[in-house]
Amino acid sequence: MHEKTLAQGEKQAVHDFWERAACGEELYLHDSGRQGYLEQARRRYELEPYVEQFAAFQSARGQRVLEIGVGLGADHQRFAEAGALLAGIDLTERAVAHARRRLELFGMSSELEQGDAENLSFADASFDLVYSWGVIHHSPNTPRAVAEIHRVLKPGGTARIMIYHTWSLVGYMLWVRYALLGLRPWMSLADIYARYLESPGTKAYSVAGARRLFGAFSAVQIQTQLTHGDLLESAAGQRHRGAFLSLARRIWPRAALRKFAAGHGLFMLICATK
Repeated sequence: MHEKTLAQGEKQAVHDFWERAACGEELYLHDSGRQGYLEQARRRYELEPYVEQFAAFQSARGQRVLEIGVGLGADHQRFAEAGALLAGIDLTERAVAHARRRLELFGMSSELEQGDAENLSFADASFDLVYSWGVIHHSPNTPRAVAEIHRVLKPGGTARIMIYHTWSLVGYMLWVRYALLGLRPWMSLADIYARYLESPGTKAYSVAGARRLFGAFSAVQIQTQLTHGDLLESAAGQRHRGAFLSLARRIWPRAALRKFAAGHGLFMLICATK
């Protein structure tokens, strides 16, 4: 009973963090009308151009697609535009409301509901594609979320999932800021991600760890991706701002990092076939 109560508390903390502002809302959405959503999408794909190739939106036409963690709904809209038979969940009421409003403004529809990645409401073998961008590493029981993704996929179906990569420039920067300069050099990167990256308990995985996480799938392809966060090309999420960060952004050796640290990106892009 104590473990169950603890897990419920952890999930509530994650919910409360993202209910205050859906992912990117404070940074990129300043108008919740059509123009605001269009501008948010433009900014999103400008900062993360690799999303479009990874998601393969156009290939989803006529497919049954589930997105876990719809956020502000930019990717969800792209799947709808492509002609997917679409469903989506998010842990927060706020994100579901954004995604629903967004699709209504553009004359599109989806089966949208508030839901929990660890306990999906859908039947076994319901979807051709399950897509999730930067979501399930926030779940207290990420392995359970992966098992649920596997369950709801049809045989031969595909999961396209982004989770955080442990050995990233973002992780190293946060370690310097909160462990080294905080005079706590014994802190692990796992502690750093859990305490300081985004919502409480956020996790990151090594490539080997991700392969184990998706071990039930018949085939798994993984690549890491340097991000605008690693390269300090944008605001550093919803928790990190300040003069020190502004100075670092001006002097950051981006060209050298792209050349010599290409394998140390925060994003890990996983394509897994059931």
